[in-house]
Amino acid sequence: MITRIDHLGIAVRSLDVAIPYYEKALGLKCEHREEVASQQVRTAFFNCGEVHLELLEPMSPDSPVGKFIEKNGEGIHHVAFATDNLTGQLQQAADAGVKLIHATPFEGAAGKMVAFLHPKSTFGVLTEFCAPKA
Repeated sequence: MITRIDHLGIAVRSLDVAIPYYEKALGLKCEHREEVASQQVRTAFFNCGEVHLELLEPMSPDSPVGKFIEKNGEGIHHVAFATDNLTGQLQQAADAGVKLIHATPFEGAAGKMVAFLHPKSTFGVLTEFCAPKA
């Protein structure tokens, strides 16, 4: 059901500060910026071959990304896997004893439905499953 790594989420304090690094130092181009109000986050996407980088700026210190930065600092936040069966992928994880953060997918950035697995069940890696909206 997993088809590939879709993107790596990277928590940053400021998109305006971080984007120039990815553009000037790495030569990548910011393709898309978006606000995901339900997650209190602003995002910026970079194409890096078949995998995207998603920069995540918290809109509030109490947001999930804001809390992550407070606890861990800036850096890798999550790994997102594309799946051709989001519901089935969640069920497979649950059947394997993995704790789901979201049992029901919700609308995330870039026109995708998403759901997360708890890092306490995934060897410390916040894991996202994502699929295009049907």
